[in-house]
Amino acid sequence: MRDVYRVIDANLNRLREGLRVLEEIARFILKDSEMTAQLKDTRHRVAAVTGELPGGILELIRARDAAGDVGASSWTPGEKARSDLMSLTAANFKRVQEAARVLEEFCKIFAAQEAREFKKIRFEIYDLEQDMLKKMP
Repeated sequence: MRDVYRVIDANLNRLREGLRVLEEIARFILKDSEMTAQLKDTRHRVAAVTGELPGGILELIRARDAAGDVGASSWTPGEKARSDLMSLTAANFKRVQEAARVLEEFCKIFAAQEAREFKKIRFEIYDLEQDMLKKMP
């Protein structure tokens, strides 16, 4: 079960980090207070769902093994640079969506309610992506 918690921890980090990047784009680039609030609210919902997981945040941190992560040093060419704001935004939406899907799937093993919440979040992010990309300069 420790490995399952490692997967969940890594993807929670990925989800929150991607949401934060998108929140900063909405706030400082688009200057869109409503979208900023939606993204911030989503981050806070992720934190709330995390707290409901069996064992909570403490169990996730105990399972963490950043030094032993065999994928920590792998990079694809696209990760090393972003050509423009649109590619940065699109990459972070994909990161968030993929992390939400992984969380949904792995939580099905022992936390069905939380799995449903991650699915809801994932579908909300699909809508936010569409809205934000329409507003990009």
